[in-house]
Amino acid sequence: MITRSVASVDSLTWQEQLTTSIRDPKELLNWLELDTSLIDRILSGAVAADKSFSLRVPMPYLNRIIKGDPNDPLLKQILPLQEELLAAPGYNTDPLGELETNPIPGLVHKYHGRVLLIVSPNCAINCRYCFRRHFPYQDNKPGRNEWQQALDYIAHDPSITEVIYSGGDPLASSDKQLLWLTEKIAQIPHVKRLRVHTRLPIVIPDRITDACLQWMTSTRLLPSLVIHSNHPNELDTEVADALHRLSRAGITLLNQTVLLSGVNDSVETLCQLSERLFEMGVLPYYLHQLDRVSGSAHFEVSDQHATQLITELMAKLPGYLVPRLVRELPNTPNKMPLP
Repeated sequence: MITRSVASVDSLTWQEQLTTSIRDPKELLNWLELDTSLIDRILSGAVAADKSFSLRVPMPYLNRIIKGDPNDPLLKQILPLQEELLAAPGYNTDPLGELETNPIPGLVHKYHGRVLLIVSPNCAINCRYCFRRHFPYQDNKPGRNEWQQALDYIAHDPSITEVIYSGGDPLASSDKQLLWLTEKIAQIPHVKRLRVHTRLPIVIPDRITDACLQWMTSTRLLPSLVIHSNHPNELDTEVADALHRLSRAGITLLNQTVLLSGVNDSVETLCQLSERLFEMGVLPYYLHQLDRVSGSAHFEVSDQHATQLITELMAKLPGYLVPRLVRELPNTPNKMPLP
């Protein structure tokens, strides 16, 4: 049996940290030393929600959660709850209409000039608000032979100038696989940029290896990496070290945040997040309104409150530290700014 502790993480590779994640709601609740009466009250709902969308949280992230605090903002992002099983008007399993823009396995082509590749179906952490929690990954897991279809699709469309690695989390793939795919994309002359969307540098900072930096920077493609951080408590010194490594390698770093009720829907939290990100070499990019995926309605923040938050942020921060408030909708040519 693995002894879970802060010290145990230090001797593990990032792959081992990934495979030793907590997957059982009861184990999570007990490890966090929550009040036993609270555990008794929420455990059955957590177990039921876990069957719909499984719990997964690695130790580096778990170590940042304050034990004994059921309202910890990091805990709220990963704890399955009974509320996820309630139907809500306007919520569905494909809130962005991605299945209509998934012409071949592993590729989503929704916006002009760029395509998204589902590089890995796996994530290091299962965020309860995830807009792809119902995505048919079983139909979008190309091997190298199938990836050739996606490469041919990109090669035959000269309007595509940017390729976006997504998932799941693309950094859940091996560096060997990512190097192979990146080198293939770099051979397509009209592709100029490579963008990687990932939460792994936040969740398991040790994922930023020399080999990871090598495939991101060794081709002619201009690399950018968009991390997904929602709260300043996610950004500890290990995360800072990983982000500084990326920045020193010449990779443009951006952040996008999902606005979540009870997690980060305050001016103070969002200010602290922007300030902390900039200290780590990351520019705020988007503040996303929640994608209305089934199981996430309890996280929604009203548009009125969201726009008020941005107004107050603009009064407190320089413009380059104020993320752009947007909502993504199906059948639209771009993300929609709010208001």
